[in-house]
Amino acid sequence: MRRRTFLSLVGAVAAAPALPRVASALDYPMRPITIIVPFPAGGPVDTLARLLSEPMRIALGQPLIIENVGGAGGSIAVARLARAEPDGYSMILGNWTSFVGTPAVYPVPFDVKNDFAPVALLAFSPLMLVGRKSLPANNVKELIAWLKTNPGKATSGTIGVGSPSQVGAIYFQKLTGTQIQLVPYRGAAPALTDLLAGQIDLRMGAEASQMLPFLKSNSVKAFAIMDKTRWAPAPDIPTIEEAGVPELALSFWQAFWVPKSTPDAVVAKLNAAAVAALADAGVRQRLSELGEDIPPRGQQTPQALGAFHRSEIDKWWPIIKAAGIKPE
Repeated sequence: MRRRTFLSLVGAVAAAPALPRVASALDYPMRPITIIVPFPAGGPVDTLARLLSEPMRIALGQPLIIENVGGAGGSIAVARLARAEPDGYSMILGNWTSFVGTPAVYPVPFDVKNDFAPVALLAFSPLMLVGRKSLPANNVKELIAWLKTNPGKATSGTIGVGSPSQVGAIYFQKLTGTQIQLVPYRGAAPALTDLLAGQIDLRMGAEASQMLPFLKSNSVKAFAIMDKTRWAPAPDIPTIEEAGVPELALSFWQAFWVPKSTPDAVVAKLNAAAVAALADAGVRQRLSELGEDIPPRGQQTPQALGAFHRSEIDKWWPIIKAAGIKPE
């Protein structure tokens, strides 16, 4: 056999395993796609997944199946994605808790920085610092003064280890020199019930969309939006920066990821479908009603999500680890 012919055959054999993968990326998708949701059905993450699934079905030509995999701050669901084939038929609707807070606390069986490919940043849900209606303070400055005169007596409800409510409360104490008792809850609903009943004093990192009806009825006191900009549904509430604690800016964001090594063409198709869904008038209206903010188009690319995720890890991991937060 001539040397040139032999080398051509060797090259063809070496390239053969890649051919089906390229072909499948070009034909993708050819069957239903699973969206893993790392929290129970009915919550805000699940709601967003179901809201996006129909317009994405239209864009992709295949149904999207929601799979709720709760537990361990979302790490069980993220581990499930890490074990999935990198073919675009499994993706996760991750968020600040599952992709920043939890991996800083739990000994997770994956590398959250390197085991996943970003697809698209989807939404921001502003967080709030709120208190019981009868709390004597009326703004953050007065709240800090009240806490300092009552060290260790005030209570703040938290939802899960490594969650924004826990991390926010711990960091607030460090920034302001205050002492607060943290009261853990299994979910936002019972924490809200106790706040409304005056059984706890504060919620730091409460989702603004959940609090909106109670703000309108004056059932709670809103001290600040934990963001850099004011929130359109309640524009009179100051930002945490305006309130004097700028370092506490923390937003509960949500995004799509797939396993690493997923073909770029597949990631591009998923990104295009997500972007199209976010541009849908019905989706935008519903997200507005839920108090969710859609990121600008330039922040919806895989590259933008990757850079944003790294910046969130760089900011919050040192804070979480310095606080000594441990798994329950």
